[in-house]
Amino acid sequence: MPVRPTISFENLEVAFASKSNTELRKMYLIFATLNTNWVSNLGIKLANWSFQLRLPIKGILKKTMFGHFCGGETIQESVLACQLLANFGVHSILDLSVEGKGDEASFEATTEEIYQTLVESAKTDYMPFGVFKVTGLGDYRILEKIQAKQALTAEEQKAYVRLENRVDRLCQTAHDLGLKILVDAEESWFQEVIDELAYRAMAKYNKARCVVYNTYQMYRHDSLDRLKKAHQTAKEQGYLLGVKPVRGAYMEKERARALAEGYLDPIQPNKEATDRDYDLAIYYAAHEGIPMVCATHNEKSTLALTELISEHQIDPKSDQVYFSQLYGMSDSISYNLAKAGYRVVKYVPYGPVEKVMPYLSRRAAENSSIAGQSSREFDLVRKEMKRRRIG
Repeated sequence: MPVRPTISFENLEVAFASKSNTELRKMYLIFATLNTNWVSNLGIKLANWSFQLRLPIKGILKKTMFGHFCGGETIQESVLACQLLANFGVHSILDLSVEGKGDEASFEATTEEIYQTLVESAKTDYMPFGVFKVTGLGDYRILEKIQAKQALTAEEQKAYVRLENRVDRLCQTAHDLGLKILVDAEESWFQEVIDELAYRAMAKYNKARCVVYNTYQMYRHDSLDRLKKAHQTAKEQGYLLGVKPVRGAYMEKERARALAEGYLDPIQPNKEATDRDYDLAIYYAAHEGIPMVCATHNEKSTLALTELISEHQIDPKSDQVYFSQLYGMSDSISYNLAKAGYRVVKYVPYGPVEKVMPYLSRRAAENSSIAGQSSREFDLVRKEMKRRRIG
């Protein structure tokens, strides 16, 4: 029987072991800024404005917010960041965080770039996953039409076949290179099509081991049921279901569209319902032996899963369960989990600074909106500085 590791997210010496005093002071300034909404918002607007005017701001961003939340501008730069994480037992997922132009050339370029992340990841033992968004590989408007059961034109049909081929190329590459790959969740009005693409890939590549994982946004009130139905289908058809439960990322957009178009709001009535279904999802996956990536910055959910791992006698060092957080966030969770012997992967975003600004804008908003997230990070950094007796 696996020995249950002891873990505390309050162990700041472990949480910030990778940070020098200088880096800790920089973190203090970053989270102090994010902790003040108007300063954070103004900073993002000024950065975007500076890029539009071609002002030399890239160097400043690389040393501050970009440098904290992103691995680098290129795959090669980001691998260096991943190596540093690996020194502390934390694995990585290279995540291209650039929004494309939405044309065929852009889709091809994105597919090739993600393919290269897989090739690079396979050279290491600390980058076990790839990841992609389906809308980075093809036109979301075609996905909308398919889900709405509208007929595609001949050109749209050809474009969709190209999208299918891109998805298959990435999943096959992950399979052939001995990696795993995550399919990100997106908006509800074309998520069914994304699900179908993911399940088709699972049926093809998840026979002997779990290669392809689908993402479930638990802020949708139907996600737990969708996950359970997908598991039943996988069992009936003889392949492994891989799941990545997340709380979700498109709530405001989802609610606004539902209100504007007059259909049932797909979002949970409150955060408590989201938290409940998230924990039920990880309980179900652990109970059923479903390979899982638990993507959360929530300490309560994380501790609940460590209890489930012990209860179901899952080896924490196996690849049955991974914990996942974003690069630059929740190091108190990531590093303490890794120290205790659990499998941990950080999403490591990368891309040219000016093209990653939408991602950084979302991180700034998320840190401000997640119940005290920036305050929590700021407080932990402040405590570690006090422990080290640095100012």
